[in-house]
Amino acid sequence: MTTLQTRNTVKATWLVTLCTLTLACGYGSKNYAPAAGTVPAIRQLNPAAATAGDAAFTLTVDGTNFAAKAVVNWNGAAQSANTAYVSPNQLTVAIPAAAIATSGTIKVTVTNPGTPGTGMYGSGGTLPETSKSMDFNVN
Repeated sequence: MTTLQTRNTVKATWLVTLCTLTLACGYGSKNYAPAAGTVPAIRQLNPAAATAGDAAFTLTVDGTNFAAKAVVNWNGAAQSANTAYVSPNQLTVAIPAAAIATSGTIKVTVTNPGTPGTGMYGSGGTLPETSKSMDFNVN
């Protein structure tokens, strides 16, 4: 065997080894899909109602599975700056007087944020999850 043939054989062997190791390490099987997150549940709102034209107030949301960065949604609008985490079972949110200026039914939900993936290819994250709504009545 000539020196040129030996070099080509060594190069081919290295190429096959490199391809095998790359595929064996999972390079070809990236999984970017996040898993389902924890779904929060609202048990009670306190107060459960207000009178149109009342002053601003703090709404307490009791339930389960609230994440530390959970957000209360008031009629679909996230109250990110106004939501305070108390415990996995309680959140509070500052409701401005303008939000209860007129009578009607307000849908209140809680959203747990998703978490980013931390794996080699960004896998391992979770999706944001939102509770079923509970009605808040403005009389």
